[in-house]
Amino acid sequence: MSWFSDLFKKEEQSGSIAKTRLQMVLSHDRGDISPGMMAVIRDDIIAVIAHHLQIDPESVVVNLDQDERESRLVAQVPLQQAKKREL
Repeated sequence: MSWFSDLFKKEEQSGSIAKTRLQMVLSHDRGDISPGMMAVIRDDIIAVIAHHLQIDPESVVVNLDQDERESRLVAQVPLQQAKKREL
């Protein structure tokens, strides 16, 4: 049945995509973290986690979420499978 739902799946509107991009730009500006710094932070997070777990570095997403009271750095790191560690 998945091919049927894929057939009628709505594609994301360009306005929605533009809104998401604008929100990302604004959150980076408010957090005073440049896109280059976000790339460095993302690479550091990948290096640390990849040392202990198997991950797909290409699928890691790091965002800065903000509301009125606080800012949060959110990393989404899909795990593949744990490496066996020798203690």
